[in-house]
Amino acid sequence: MRTTPFPLTWLYAPGDRPAVVQKALTSGADVVIVDLEDAVAPDRKAYALEATADLLADPHPVPVHVRIHTPRDIPTLASLPGLRGLRVPKVTHATDIHRIADAVTEFTGVTDGIPLYPLLENALAVERAYAIATAHPAVHGIALGEADLRADLGVRGDTGLDWSRGRLVVAARAAALPPPAQSVHPDIRDLDALAASCARGRALGFFGRAAIHPRQLPVIEQAYFPTPDEVAAAEEVVKAAETEEGALALPDGRFVDAAVVEGARRVLTLAARAC
Repeated sequence: MRTTPFPLTWLYAPGDRPAVVQKALTSGADVVIVDLEDAVAPDRKAYALEATADLLADPHPVPVHVRIHTPRDIPTLASLPGLRGLRVPKVTHATDIHRIADAVTEFTGVTDGIPLYPLLENALAVERAYAIATAHPAVHGIALGEADLRADLGVRGDTGLDWSRGRLVVAARAAALPPPAQSVHPDIRDLDALAASCARGRALGFFGRAAIHPRQLPVIEQAYFPTPDEVAAAEEVVKAAETEEGALALPDGRFVDAAVVEGARRVLTLAARAC
């Protein structure tokens, strides 16, 4: 099974369209998210769950997550060998995560056996971001649901969400979770706008992005791969770390600490993937 310590692309596919899900599995996305929630009409929820259960009866080379519609989906999904994570929508409190984690344990017999990814989609959830991020050991990452959050806050311009985005990045870091991935860019045709949005997200501290169409994947990857200058700077830091301990003095006089060295090693690992 393909794994990567740096998943950059998370591709959503509607659970009631098995052919689209199969294409997603061969798209090159790092993670495929089968959606049982917003992408599926109410009268097709039951079919989407059944089709997803069939898909997950066997493991796949690409990690497959499911965005559940309701906790009632868990008994059908939790024990399936192809399930690698659950996206939990509309989380507003740590107790929401405890309920999901307890349900997973009930049907699998394994504590913390399935990674959970809460989606924060309203103002209250953003205010409680750190509490949600640290609610349970099964939480492996947090993300924003920006469409619902934008409606809840009543903001129009994209920059109106920047405070919430920064709050999420800080909460994830404080909880020792990976940097969050950006929410989806809804316009699948305007790739220039997607690239600009990714550049802004990267500057805010995000890492990677969810997508709704395979054509968005190369743009996201290119935006998040390190530049030649970043690679060169990382190589300088790592080289210095191999010969010194504690705070490091670089040839230009700058001092860097262990956190900077760790970040430099991440840059080089990601650069190797881009080759």
